[in-house]
Amino acid sequence: MLVRLRTLADRLAGSFWPIPGLLVALGIFGAYGIVQLDRSDLLRKTLLQHWVYDGGASGARSLLSAIASSTITVAGTVFSITIAALSLAAGQMGPRLLYNFTRDRGNQVTLGILLGTFGYALTALRSIRTEAEGNFIPHVGLTVGIALAVACVGMMVYFIGHMASRINVDTVLELVTEDLDDAVERLTVDKRETEPPPAEFWQGARILADTRRGYLEQIDDEGLASWAAEHGCSIRLLVGIGDFVAPGSPIALAKPAPNGIEEAIRKRSVLAKQRNSSSDLRFAVRQLVEVAVRALSPGINDPLTAISVVDRLGATLCSMSRRHLPTGVFDRDGRLALYVPRVQYDQLLNTMFHMIRQSAAGKPAVLIRLLKALTQVASCERDRARIHVLNHHAELVLADARRSVASPNDLEDIERRHFDFAQVIKVGPEHYLADPRCG
Repeated sequence: MLVRLRTLADRLAGSFWPIPGLLVALGIFGAYGIVQLDRSDLLRKTLLQHWVYDGGASGARSLLSAIASSTITVAGTVFSITIAALSLAAGQMGPRLLYNFTRDRGNQVTLGILLGTFGYALTALRSIRTEAEGNFIPHVGLTVGIALAVACVGMMVYFIGHMASRINVDTVLELVTEDLDDAVERLTVDKRETEPPPAEFWQGARILADTRRGYLEQIDDEGLASWAAEHGCSIRLLVGIGDFVAPGSPIALAKPAPNGIEEAIRKRSVLAKQRNSSSDLRFAVRQLVEVAVRALSPGINDPLTAISVVDRLGATLCSMSRRHLPTGVFDRDGRLALYVPRVQYDQLLNTMFHMIRQSAAGKPAVLIRLLKALTQVASCERDRARIHVLNHHAELVLADARRSVASPNDLEDIERRHFDFAQVIKVGPEHYLADPRCG
C-alpha cells in the first residue's frame, strides 16, 4: 500500500491536470458561495453602491457572457501555445523533456485560472433573474467576475513571457540540473553502507520470475526487507529502479523461498509503461544526455549546448565527491534480508559520458570539454576506485580523439588536456595546479 501511495503522489505531482481541475472546481463552488452571499442580508446597500457592480439584469448577463466567452477563447490560445512549445521542445531537446513542461506550475496555474474563471462566470450567470423572473442580480458575484477577468489578462501576459523563457535551452538545462541535484541529495548517503555479499552467497537460491511487463518505478524496500526477515529468508532483486521487467524473466533470487514470496514482491513493487521515477538517479542524467546527443546530431549541430550539458554533469559529480551511493543492502538483526541493486559510480559515469563521447567523435571542442570536466571531478575526488573510473573515461576520450580528429593541432590540444588530467591524478591537484605550466 505504501509504495502505491508513493507512486500515486509522484504521478499526481508530474501530471498536468490536478491544479487546473482544482481551480475549475474552486471557481464553480466559489461562484455558488458568492451567489448565496448575495442572496443574504450580510451586505449593506451603501457597500453595494460604492464598491460592487450595481447594473441591471441585462447588463449583468452581457458582462458575464463576455467574461465566459473571452476566457474560454484565451484558454484555447494558451493550450495552442503550450502544444506548439511542446512540439518545439520535443524536436529540439527530446520528447522525454516534455515531462518538465507538463508539470510546470506556471502553465498549470495559468490554464486553471482561465478555466476556473469560465466555470465561475457560467455558474454565476445562471443565477441572474429579471423583473419578470424574480429580480435577482448577484452584485458581489459580478464584481468578483470582473476582478477574475482582470486577473486572466495578467495571467495571459505572464504566460507568454513564461513560455518564452521555458523553451530556451539553457533554462531547460538548468531546470533538469536542479532535478538532478535534488535526486543526488535524496538518493545518496553521508556514510559508506554495508557491501553486498559475494556471488557465492546466492548459490542454491531459487529463481523467481515475474509475469508483469514494464519499468520498475517504485519498490517498498523497507517493507520487503521486513517481510523477508519475518519469513527467515534472504532476497536479492535482479532489477533496480528504472530497469525493464519482461514477462517470465527472472526478477529475484531467494534463499530459501517461502510460500507467497512472489506475491510479496508484486505487492511491494510498481511497474510503469515508461521510465519516469523520482527514485531513479539516472533518469535526470538521461534527460541531460539526450539534449547533448541531439545537439551533436548532424541535423542540429549545436556543440555549445552539448558543452553546457557536460559542464553541468561535471558539476554534479563534483558535488557527489563527499557523498556515497547506497549499496542497497538491508539487514535485519545482523542478517541479510534484502539486496536491491543500486546504481554505482561506474554505471552513473557510463550513463553520463558514453553516448556524449560517441556522438562527439570528430568534434574537438566537445572532447576537450569532456576532458576538462573529468579533470575537475578528479581534482575534487579522493576515492581511488572512483578516480580509476574517471581515468577509464579519459582514456576512452583520448582514444576516440586519436581515431576521429583529423587536425594535428586539435589533436595536440586534446592530448594536452589528457596530460593535465593524468597529472592531477598522479601528483594531486594541490601540487599540479600550483605549477605555472599547468593547463
